[in-house]
Amino acid sequence: MRSGFRVETVRAAERALMEQLPEGALMSRAAAGLAAACSTLLGRTYGARVVLLVGSGDNGGDALYAGARLARRGAGVTAVLLSPERAHEGGLAALRAAGGRTLVAPGAVVDAEENAARPVAPVLARADLVVDGIVGIGGRGGLRPAAVELTDLVREAGVPVVAVDLPSGVDADTGRVDGPAVDAAATVTFGAYKPGLLIDPAHERAGAVRLVDIGLGPHLPATPDVEALQHEDVARLLPRPAPESDKYRRGVVGVAAGSATYPGAASLTVSGALRGGAGAVRFLGESAQVREHVIQRFPEVLLSEGPVRKAGRVQAWAVGPGLGDGAEARRTVADVLGTPLPVLVDADGLRLMSEGPDGLEAVRARQAETVLTPHAGEAAALLGCAREEVEDARLESARRLVELTGATVLLKGSTTLVASPPGAGGETVPVRVNPTGTGWLATAGSGDVLSGLIGSLLAAGLSGRDAASVGAYLHGYAGRRTREPATALGVAGALTRAWEDVSHSG
Repeated sequence: MRSGFRVETVRAAERALMEQLPEGALMSRAAAGLAAACSTLLGRTYGARVVLLVGSGDNGGDALYAGARLARRGAGVTAVLLSPERAHEGGLAALRAAGGRTLVAPGAVVDAEENAARPVAPVLARADLVVDGIVGIGGRGGLRPAAVELTDLVREAGVPVVAVDLPSGVDADTGRVDGPAVDAAATVTFGAYKPGLLIDPAHERAGAVRLVDIGLGPHLPATPDVEALQHEDVARLLPRPAPESDKYRRGVVGVAAGSATYPGAASLTVSGALRGGAGAVRFLGESAQVREHVIQRFPEVLLSEGPVRKAGRVQAWAVGPGLGDGAEARRTVADVLGTPLPVLVDADGLRLMSEGPDGLEAVRARQAETVLTPHAGEAAALLGCAREEVEDARLESARRLVELTGATVLLKGSTTLVASPPGAGGETVPVRVNPTGTGWLATAGSGDVLSGLIGSLLAAGLSGRDAASVGAYLHGYAGRRTREPATALGVAGALTRAWEDVSHSG
């Protein structure tokens, strides 16, 4: 499990730890970890050329002390100072004592005659690695003009960048990027993951993330702000049949999807449901054409003509993909929401919910588990805002949807988020970030497969939060296992192998 903590929480843990350590020990630990990571990325230290981008404060201090360590091992290290008068004194002295050089950033407002003879661009052009120590985890908003000018030079030079704690210009708490920011090939973060390192759009700026343990663990709370499941975590949650299981004890998932206009949505949803751990899939469809379409492809499926109350034995429902917007679709969604069973709502089901207050009231009134799986556009319709607002503030949007609906929300995207209501005692539940997403899943019908998969996991007995998290993880893993370019059917077919791989890791 990767656990992410807000800046305020990390700062409090750092203060508590520093009270127990000699002065400078915490920064020394961070610098040692950063220097080791840089050496690994370089492949060699002796003779390598490293450029430090140094802002004011402790983030720049970490970079300077790490640069001093690299210089003592034979690297040629140059620190480019954005605010020379505010650079970390101890770090600057250590770098110079180790043989490191300093330059002033071209956009810095200082008297820097030496820069006329020693411009920054040629130094960057010869560098093997750049270390971004411009802004720390307390920074807000995009980079300032002087930093933008400097990072533009880095981009033009094409040198890989290692970010100190997180890429400068991104929001550590939310993952927002409000303006220019650093694009890092790797990020070395200290003590704990920050939410912004796990959530897009900041996540894509961070590159490969390496966590350096500096001793914060005992001082961090037991419950993080966000968490990302790993293989072992998902393996422990996978439903497994017991020796006495039969298809009904394993769970039956009801699928209400597809229409004469979108018959493929029915088959794709069923394909995901068949691979989600439930013992049987019951398909509800009043259209003979769609029922025939499904049974030809999946002869093991149980067919029902409807209505929902006469469908037969069901432990959970997946409703919405390809239903359309006619009276029959509206009735089906309302009837499914009116059952006392766990329900997943996707696609047209979400759209019908967002068109009036009755749908939202029906969701809020439910006592059983409810999982909503919107993409950014569907989330925006529910929240009454622009799609761009959701995409720019994914974490806040997911939490707002939970407050609005009282349901578990799986917000699809480049980093899918699963947000849930507070626990039974009112305790905050961490938002889960899915780490297996891939752009190849952005293909027609892929979301239908995910809906069936999560519905089946609900029927197999998982909570809404766990079903959504496990479903997203397996779906993303399957997307990575398909041949490129991926198709929805390819993703569905790869789910069995994904289940097997993850299950064996546990």
